[in-house]
Amino acid sequence: MIMIVDGQGGGIGKAVIEKLCAVGLGAEIVAVGTNSAATSVMMRAGAPCGATGENALVYNAGIADFIVGPIGMISANSMMGEISARMAGAIAAAPGMKLLIPMNKCNLYVGGVAEDTGIGEKIDDIVERLRSLCSNCD
Repeated sequence: MIMIVDGQGGGIGKAVIEKLCAVGLGAEIVAVGTNSAATSVMMRAGAPCGATGENALVYNAGIADFIVGPIGMISANSMMGEISARMAGAIAAAPGMKLLIPMNKCNLYVGGVAEDTGIGEKIDDIVERLRSLCSNCD
């Protein structure tokens, strides 16, 4: 199962889900939003199921094979306070592989990440990596 995490307006999660649906991995995709607006946007992008809030994120992090989202999802109080310490801890401790979209926001700076690389290129890289990792996902 691939868990897509996003908050605020859900735009990054939406872009990831659209690209994952386009490549047709065949894996179950679960959209988990920190708020209902983010979940709704990701569901409209093609996620077949979704859930909202801290408990949904903590639960699904424990069973996901892959967790995809902005790097802030592993930092408490990021995404303008939408990521609680419990959420960040659950993602960081989850047994599944984390695929982090590098962003220099939320008081996080990722060294070596080219400033001129757009979010679309970063998402393309994550989707391509996930496709190679998940070639046998069903």
